Amino acid sequence: MRVKVIFYSLEGNSKLIAEEVAKSLNGDIVELKPKKHYANSGFKKYLWGGTSVLMKEKPELEAYDNNLDYDLLVIGTPVWAGTFSPAIRTFLKENNLDGRKVALFACHAGGGADKCFEKFKKFSPNCKVISTMDFVDPLKKDTANNIDKAVKWAKSL
Repeated sequence: MRVKVIFYSLEGNSKLIAEEVAKSLNGDIVELKPKKHYANSGFKKYLWGGTSVLMKEKPELEAYDNNLDYDLLVIGTPVWAGTFSPAIRTFLKENNLDGRKVALFACHAGGGADKCFEKFKKFSPNCKVISTMDFVDPLKKDTANNIDKAVKWAKSL
């Protein structure tokens, strides 16, 4: 099975999980990077991140490999204000996922993953979401168990 892992990570949590999933599935990996970077700490992080989500911003991304000719796409995002990150919104607007098999993961500090997954499904209703998984602060809380959880989830796909 050919797998591509596509993710955005602000603080490194989604990157950690994406790398473990890609390694477990021998998949290709693509990190989405906005041309204009978000603050990753303090009040500005929440102010600009929350505002970007509420305004449904689609930030311009640095060039990335957008070949989606894979059997499975694994998409990862941090949860921002109960939804997926603006970089993922841009990716979804730029790429047609209709009919594609997708697995989703989200990293968060303590909630909102279910809402995030539902919003993703509404935003991209014609893709086939086959599995979802969430991780609570994998870099800060029980990193080893979160990595194990990511590997087991990947192998279940």
